[in-house]
Amino acid sequence: MTRQIPGAAIGLEGLVDPSEPLEIVATGSIWSEGPLWIPARNCLRWSDIPNNRIREYDAATGEVTDYATDVEFTNGRTLDLDGSVVQCSHGRRRVERDRGGVVTSIVDEWNGVRLNSPNDVVIAPDGTIWFTDPAYGITEAREGHPGEREYGDHFVFRHNPTDGTTLPVVIDVEEPNGLAFSPDGSLFYVADSSSVRKPPGVGNSDIRVYDVHEGLRCKNGRLFAHIDEGFPDGIAVDMFGNVWSSSEIGVIVFAPDGAELGRILVPELTGNLCFGGVDGHSLFIAASTSIYRIATMTSDAWAGRPRKRSAPDR
Repeated sequence: MTRQIPGAAIGLEGLVDPSEPLEIVATGSIWSEGPLWIPARNCLRWSDIPNNRIREYDAATGEVTDYATDVEFTNGRTLDLDGSVVQCSHGRRRVERDRGGVVTSIVDEWNGVRLNSPNDVVIAPDGTIWFTDPAYGITEAREGHPGEREYGDHFVFRHNPTDGTTLPVVIDVEEPNGLAFSPDGSLFYVADSSSVRKPPGVGNSDIRVYDVHEGLRCKNGRLFAHIDEGFPDGIAVDMFGNVWSSSEIGVIVFAPDGAELGRILVPELTGNLCFGGVDGHSLFIAASTSIYRIATMTSDAWAGRPRKRSAPDR
């Protein structure tokens, strides 16, 4: 049984009807993260990181179950071209693939040293795998295992599964977190959450944007938006190019030019979000103990769009 919270959407004309309630569809987690709609299963999958488990919400029955336990503190996830789930493991310090419950490694090192703790991941238009690598899984006791930053920084990487190469594409973000591509793939957005658990005025609470050149590198990095309530964690881009960001107060939505369009107020600290549902127009919000849902008039920027696996890099 869902519970409803009326009047959650402020602004967002043409994106969210102000009469639409915010619904609680699942609860009982400690810190909900990495939501992903899986059409083949008609379900939402997400991580409860401190409880070291992956959960699922069945949209048809409303049932919430544990998909897997003892999962080594998985976080962000996305669908690959073949429908398998690509996910980030804090505990194994790697990006991995879940194909029907069989989990295998995709990448766990760069330049001969271990990754920090991959946090969020997206599939680029050419099928390469882009992921952030902050250190939360080796510095936060409830999110992984103690460890060392073996390359001494926090990068965004691009992994080409065709030839196995892994290269940094963004190196100027202090603590990269959520990430997303624009609808045409020409822009790449990265959340910088380096202000988390720091005194006021220390670290960043920004979303940066980059021009993508030839699908291989990012240039012209610049500030896209500042989050003035908490920090950005997970982000999503819709079919119109609007950027939807998690924050302390819920979801803040920005137009493609960075202007704020409105907010969705959520009664818990929000960590991540994704579009999904049978019609693709539901926004699912992972916020601390619960999963929330609200109907929108938009959908994910890449919903149903064809992509192809890239050739070996040259």
